[in-house]
Amino acid sequence: MTVSQESAPTDPPVPTGPTALGPCRRSVVAAVGAAGIAAALTACGSGDGGGSGPTGDASAAGGGVLAKTSDIPEGGGKIFADQGVVVTQPKKGEFKAFTATCTHQGCKVTKIEGGTIDCPCHGSKFSIEDGSVKHPPATQPLPAKQIKVSGDSISLA
Repeated sequence: MTVSQESAPTDPPVPTGPTALGPCRRSVVAAVGAAGIAAALTACGSGDGGGSGPTGDASAAGGGVLAKTSDIPEGGGKIFADQGVVVTQPKKGEFKAFTATCTHQGCKVTKIEGGTIDCPCHGSKFSIEDGSVKHPPATQPLPAKQIKVSGDSISLA
């Protein structure tokens, strides 16, 4: 009589590679590296052409100093692209703030000239006094932002 040995059942092979269990280690490391580079580049750039210090301080979004009152020209203003705000001084000692996003199609305003805040995308212009539309195609004014003037410092409220 011969004795046959049955082989024990084995588990099916486990698939390997990026499609089996999610992305491979190399993909994850590359993605993390790319995210780090993007964060570093974002921190280095500034759309308002300003440098570091009180006028370019990213902490202004949380109530830190945004600018000195002397940084805002009378009859004009300054755009703080990183904070998404425009600060104007329509009359001596009177400071106003508005969103830096055009109400027409969401472009960022880029210039303040001749008493208006100007959008480069379609030519909308807004008053430095109250954000009202001075030139279409925008039909809605720029929403006001709350600021606080304390001494010679301007901060977001």
